[in-house]
Parts: sequence; C-alpha cells; structure tokens
Amino acid sequence: VYVGQELQVVGGSTRTLDRNYAPVAGSKRIEVNLATQTLTAWYGDTVILNTTISSGTDYAPTVTGRYHIGSKYSQQRMVGPGYDIPDVPWVMYFWDGYAFHGAYWHNNFGVPMSHGCIHLRPSEAEALYNWADFGTEVYVHW
Repeated sequence: VYVGQELQVVGGSTRTLDRNYAPVAGSKRIEVNLATQTLTAWYGDTVILNTTISSGTDYAPTVTGRYHIGSKYSQQRMVGPGYDIPDVPWVMYFWDGYAFHGAYWHNNFGVPMSHGCIHLRPSEAEALYNWADFGTEVYVHW
C-alpha cells in the first residue's frame, strides 16, 4: 500500500445496506450460498449486504444456478401445499415460483425452513427489494 492508494476491504459481515458507498462502475448481483445459508449483495466488488437466510429444505429444495430478478411485489399472499401466508413482504421472483422475501413468521435464519424460497428478515428483505433492479443477476450455489 502506498500513499494515496485506496484500499478496499471486501467481505465482512454487515446486516444493514450500505448506502454510503456508490462506486462509479459496477454491476449489481445477489449471491446465495446454500451451504452456509448466507446471502451477499454485491455492487461491483463491494459487499452491500451480507446476512443469513433460510432456504428450502431437503423435501422442497431451492433451485441452483444463475437467474435474474423478474418481478417484484411489495406484499403478496403465498399459498401452497401445507401453507397459506398472508401479507408476505418484499417479494422478488428470480425463477418460476422461487423468490426472495421477508419472513415474519420465524426467526430461525441460518437454517433451511422454506418451501424453496429464500427467506430474509423483513427489514433486510425491504432493503434488498429497494436496492435490486429488475434484471439483477442472482447466483444460487452450494
């Protein structure tokens, strides 16, 4: 490191969206690591959000692969086999019926619990919803 050089530390753990840093260039992407039950939102090489999530269980796994945010709803009723949840907040679909969304009905993040969706704390889901544009890249992997 030399005088005048800017050092950027990537990573860390932050549970709030960093709105103070806005690089001149960079693309938005959301990475989900199913093995560690974590979500990282990137803007270029900068981590914007890093948090724990709850993905799908072994009986209803979350899809893996590369996708893009296709639709967004500030609130939605979700109904499926064995569940009917009203007012699910901050929903962003990335493939078929798979979405990021807030989960107000549990606080067990870091443990797979969903029917395939990616659960976030409602405040984090709202921040991600407001930050991510239509077409934002989504990468889900083990």
